[in-house]
Parts: sequence; structure tokens; C-alpha cells
Amino acid sequence: MVGKDYDEITSFLGDYGVFQWIIIVLLSLSTLSSGYAAMMAVFISDTPEHYCKVSVNSTRDGTDVEAPFRERSSRIGPDSCSRYKLRGNWTESAGLSNDTEQCLYGWVFSTDRYSSTIVSEWGLVCENAWKVPLSTSCFFVGVLIGSFFSGPLSDRFGRKPVLFIAMAIQTVSPLIQATSVSWVMFCILNCVRGLGQISSYIASLVLGSEMLTPTTRVSYAFLGHSTGFCVGYAILPLFAYFIRGWRVLLVATALPGFLFIPTWWLIPESPRWLLQKGRVEEAELVIRMAAKRNGILAPEVIFKADECLELMQNKGEEEQTYTYMDLIRTFNIRNITILSVFIWMSTAMVFYGLSLNTSNLNGNVYLNCFISAAIDTVVCVATWLLVSHVPRPTLLSSTLMFCGITLLIIKLVPKDMHVMIQVLAFGGKIGVSAAYCLAYVFFTELIPTVVRNMGLGFASTAARIGTIICPYVIYMGMYSMILPYIVFGIISIMAAALSMLLPDTRNSKLPDLISQAQPIRRCCVQKEKATDQSDSLGC
Repeated sequence: MVGKDYDEITSFLGDYGVFQWIIIVLLSLSTLSSGYAAMMAVFISDTPEHYCKVSVNSTRDGTDVEAPFRERSSRIGPDSCSRYKLRGNWTESAGLSNDTEQCLYGWVFSTDRYSSTIVSEWGLVCENAWKVPLSTSCFFVGVLIGSFFSGPLSDRFGRKPVLFIAMAIQTVSPLIQATSVSWVMFCILNCVRGLGQISSYIASLVLGSEMLTPTTRVSYAFLGHSTGFCVGYAILPLFAYFIRGWRVLLVATALPGFLFIPTWWLIPESPRWLLQKGRVEEAELVIRMAAKRNGILAPEVIFKADECLELMQNKGEEEQTYTYMDLIRTFNIRNITILSVFIWMSTAMVFYGLSLNTSNLNGNVYLNCFISAAIDTVVCVATWLLVSHVPRPTLLSSTLMFCGITLLIIKLVPKDMHVMIQVLAFGGKIGVSAAYCLAYVFFTELIPTVVRNMGLGFASTAARIGTIICPYVIYMGMYSMILPYIVFGIISIMAAALSMLLPDTRNSKLPDLISQAQPIRRCCVQKEKATDQSDSLGC
């Protein structure tokens, strides 16, 4: 008798029953907080306009409102990091000479856009300006740590516990961060916040993907999971518009996380993961609960021995404890791992680079951020419409190529054509946003169940190397506005070329075992087969 896989055995549940909708809605809602947590630096780390204070005790240090902020700034100094030297006692018109000096008494920051940011709070400008991109990089260091450790923990202890622990970290850490008394404390807690953000995001994607059918899985990944992230991103400028202080903004964005606590009793553990751990009775219990919610009568025995023949034959592999070394054990899984590392690192670097750079574009920062988030939302829906009709590698490669070419065209645009530069920058964002949401779905389908969370975590860890670097690429824009776009454009084109090597996973079943990993394209198939056969004892 031919063995049945998990999707065939549980097909009686249907695609869109009550159970499936509960999973889709709740797990999608869990990504809202991930969306605004990832982009918080756009507002809390923005640099307001500023100029030097004249003196500590001066009553004419710029707090007057008789003249526009920029006009007062030009009277105090030639730029925001120096001032004209005092000549005797301060007077309205004759108190300054033509010689300049550094800002000895701090700065006056504009409150037109924000009541406070970490920049105005701790004076992170001029010689301390390097601390701003470093604080953002600290968040992505936390994301890197979370990506690296959450995968093995999820594969070992379950998707559900890791999801809820990560949600708790993501909710509590901003509340503590809002009480930061120093920049160092802020950076440490930023790292913790990043750890919780990525751990919950990946765990919710894997948990939902493993419980849903192939058709529902793709819809969930694009219209639920990715769109939930984008909606959270779009909510952020609305929060920030009405809450102009960075401390209160952190508190306001943390509080919705407490609403997710009751969902512990509604979201079950992944039946696929339970089966891989040999916990068949628990897996059956989850499926029976799903059938009850869908109003369907479940079979008397769901996972029969003869129907689970493939799982039974690979019992040794299922019960094995997996490590990161298993991601390079066979020729196929090794190639997928290597490609995923570079593609994810490139895609994440460009995606977050363009997203975080919205505050540096001309125009209203709140509107720019909202447009960027709206683009991501529309792109997720458009990608979902295309993903079933276009080969995955072709779609991933073409979106990255479009992004790269669009960003490089900015070099040809005159610097005074600000609107055209914004249009091209948002055009590049369209391409990389499509690639970013597709990457989660694509690599979820490529990596086997036994190491899926670990594999996604490893790829996401590599991606965070790119996101750690991207704030400094943006910082290069202080010297040349075009330079960040050139860097992001070249990286996108390189990732586009490598994407064409990946195998297509359209209409394919999720691989459960390492031996089921697909070979990459344009490689020696015979070599792959021979290598897999030689490694079969290890599988």
C-alpha cells in the first residue's frame, strides 16, 4: 500500500473551515505588533532640526518664537554643529562674531515634528551622530540573536511555546525601554525588543503554514501573515502622528500585545511537529478538535500505521535531535541553505534600508511612512495573485531585478528633482517588498519540517547581518544622497541572479524529511543523486 502524507490524511478537514479561519485571523493579528516594532526607529530615532545654544544661562538661546526655527538657526551659526563665537555679552544683534566654535552648551531642537526623540533627549548629533544608526543596529542585533536561537528552540520544544514567550518579550520590553535613563540602557532594551519581534514573527509563520493545506497556506502567508505585518507598519505613523514623544509612543505600541494573551487557549500546537516528535495521540487530538470546530466527523483512527507508512519508515530520522549541521548534511539541503543565506541577507538589507530611509525623503515623514506601508500591503496582495501562476524563482528574481534597476536609475536623475527621486525610491520598494514577502513563503516550502523553523531562523539570522549594516548605508546618505540607492541597487541585482538557481515549489507538498529536499536548478543532477545516496545512512 502506498503511504499517505500529512496533507492527504487531514484533507477531510477542508480548506477554509472555522478552525482554519481562527488560525489565519489570530496568527495574522499577532504580526501587527511585529510590523510597527520593526519600523519604530523611523520616529523614535529621527533627528529633528537643531542648532547650538548660545549659553547655558542665556534667555535668548532659541526658545523664542519670534522667528522661524531655521532663521534663528542661521543667526546662531553657519550649520547645526557650530556657532558664531560670542563677542562680549549677548545682545540681539551684536553679540556674535564671524568666528565659529563647537556647540559648548548643547543644542536647541525643533519641536515642530516631535516633542522628543532619543536624539533630542541625549544630544545624539554632530560628534555623537554615530550613536543613532548604532541604536537601530542594536535592534537588528537582537533580531539576529532571536533568529538564531528561536529556530532550534521551536524545533525542539514546539512552535506554540516559542510564539507566546516571544510575544511576551515583545510586549514587556518596550514598557521597560520607555523608562530608559541612558542611551546605553535604550540600546540594550532595543536588542531585547528585536529578539522578541523576529521570534514571534517566524514562529507564527511556521505554525500557521504547518497547520493549513497547501492552498490555504499560500493565502495565509500573503494575505494574512505578510499583510498583517504591513498593516502594523501602516498603523505606526498614525500612532506617531498623535503621540509625538518617544517614551509614550513605546508604551502605546506595547499595550495591544496584552490582548493576545487569551489566544493561548485557541491556538493549538502544530500537528506536523507533534508527529515528527512521535506524539501521535496529541496530534490526533488537535485534528479532532479542528474537525469538531468545522462540524466534521473525524475518522475513528486518523493516523493509521499503513497510511503513515512513509513516516514509520523514517522513524529514526523523526526522533533524531537536529542541529544546524543538518542544514548542510546533504547536497540538496546544503545548496538551499547557502542560497537562502545570501538572498535573505540581500533582500532584508534593501527592504529595511528603504523602509527606514523614509524619514530622509523630502516631504512629510508621516505620509511617506504610510505610503511605504501601503505599498507593502498592495504588493502582498499582488504577489499572492501572481504566485500561483508564475514559477517561484522567476517571480523572486524579477521583483529583485526590478528593484535593483529602479534604484540605479536614481543616479541618472538630477538632484533637484525630488519628486522623481521619491517615485523611483518607492518603485524600488515595490520590488523588494514583493521579494521579501515571497521569500518567507518560498523558503518555508523548500526547508523540510524537521528543520524548518531552524532553517528559517538561520536564513533570518543571515538576513539580520544585512539589516545591522543597513543603518550605516543610510548614514552614508549624509555625504551623498544617491550612494545608499546605488549600494541597495547592486545588491538587489546580485540576489536576483542567484534566485534563478532555486527549484520551483508551486503545487508541491511540504517536505517533511531532509532526504526530501529538492535539488537546485542548473546543477549536476547525477552528482546530487550520488551524494544523497551516500548520505542516506545519515538520514
